[in-house]
Amino acid sequence: MTSGSITQWLTRLRAGDQEALDHLFPLIYDELKVVARSMLRREATGHTLGPTALVHEAYFRLADREKIEPENRHHLFAIAAQAMRRVLIDHARARKRFKRGAGHVAVPLDEVEAMMTEEAADELIAIDEALERLARIKPRPAQVVERRFFGGLSLEETATSLGVSLKTVQRDWLLARAWLRKEIDVELAETGS
Repeated sequence: MTSGSITQWLTRLRAGDQEALDHLFPLIYDELKVVARSMLRREATGHTLGPTALVHEAYFRLADREKIEPENRHHLFAIAAQAMRRVLIDHARARKRFKRGAGHVAVPLDEVEAMMTEEAADELIAIDEALERLARIKPRPAQVVERRFFGGLSLEETATSLGVSLKTVQRDWLLARAWLRKEIDVELAETGS
């Protein structure tokens, strides 16, 4: 499909046509799977979610939203990447609850081995919590991290999607990475991971 048709569906989506998402998603599906693969590469091996499941879960979350207003294609990818991030975070939190015995359901051993490691769950939750703290004090650098790390956008694409200069994104990226590294190290030290 052409970029023009994507632009048309984006315009309809911004105007409040929720059915536009149903037409738009197939046009960008393959690209979203690339983003999902990239995100899952950062997860522990044997993660129970695959790229297809991650993209589908993100779609369901976006479809449940009352309104989605992506400014452009890059912004749409950032929104979808954020939804995928939320899926992974919820998955990690559920895994942590399971490890603490919530539900007390018998699970076959081969299924348990395929689950995310405790350390990987702790790391993902620490990243999410640190990113949320950063967003409260420095929103734009947090958006840069979401679009770069979770959305797979280049520095140039991130600058375009945020409507700022490349130099601004580069500064925000450096600041956010240093701040997050410090925060995550403290968080992991407190949890013993």
